[in-house]
Amino acid sequence: MASLTVSSAARSLEKHRKSFSLLFYRAVRDLKPVWMLEDIRTMETFYPEEDASQRTYTPSEALLYAIVHDHQPYAQYLLSRYTEEALAKPGELFCCCPSSAPHLAMAVRYDRRFILGLILQETHRVPSTHPYPDQTGCFHMEDGRTPLHLACELQRPEAVILLLGNGASPHVRDHNGLTPLDVILEKLRDSEAVSGGDRRQCLDNLLMFMPTFRFKMEAALSREPERWTKVLGEDTYRYLAGQSPAPLVLSAMQTVLKQLSPASFPDCLIKLPIPSSLKPPGLPVSQRDRHRAV
Repeated sequence: MASLTVSSAARSLEKHRKSFSLLFYRAVRDLKPVWMLEDIRTMETFYPEEDASQRTYTPSEALLYAIVHDHQPYAQYLLSRYTEEALAKPGELFCCCPSSAPHLAMAVRYDRRFILGLILQETHRVPSTHPYPDQTGCFHMEDGRTPLHLACELQRPEAVILLLGNGASPHVRDHNGLTPLDVILEKLRDSEAVSGGDRRQCLDNLLMFMPTFRFKMEAALSREPERWTKVLGEDTYRYLAGQSPAPLVLSAMQTVLKQLSPASFPDCLIKLPIPSSLKPPGLPVSQRDRHRAV
């Protein structure tokens, strides 16, 4: 009889927790006010008495919901109020990987540019022995790639700029030995033609932030010069194949970008007194202006 009572109580508790989870999910999805979301999130659930301090969602898990539903004010609140907790690893119910950057990967995947910029700016305040933007995302969803790999895979030129400008390394290799440059070159190769779209913008943005490069597909470029010249254009092909130095404009921009502080990016780039045509394609709106919009 006692065991039946305990089992019934456990089922009741689980049902109660699920109802709170659904309530919170719908509230974030419907873009309810921040104060209401925090009231729901921090409401004590019916745990056993010794665990009564536990909460329904951590700031990290709440931030993932804010990213998915593009709740910008809530993401801004969580990141400013609970910076380290919001960027911590979420619980195993959300992700079982030992990932340190699921929020960046999620923001890239859902193309949440404003929230991505917020996260990157807050990472400068979080102490870490390894650059936060270079941490891998979920192994199951992103194959262990960094957020920059994912931005190139999904052809998000604005995300590429934000990540590189905030300290992401363009030289990091994934589990298959591919750099972000390899990833975008594969996308361009599949296009079979010179493209001025997002693929090409991602490539141009990458090259502006990497004065030197080594990548897995170097040999492939040398084996098929005609094909790659068609895909990349002659000047870019010769540069990547090591047959000519960087064009003067590209070399100048590489030097300029190395001097900019990640802590004030992209505002510092936007304010540079140079023609907009010389700045990276897809340059995002100033974070300060975005804050005003929110």
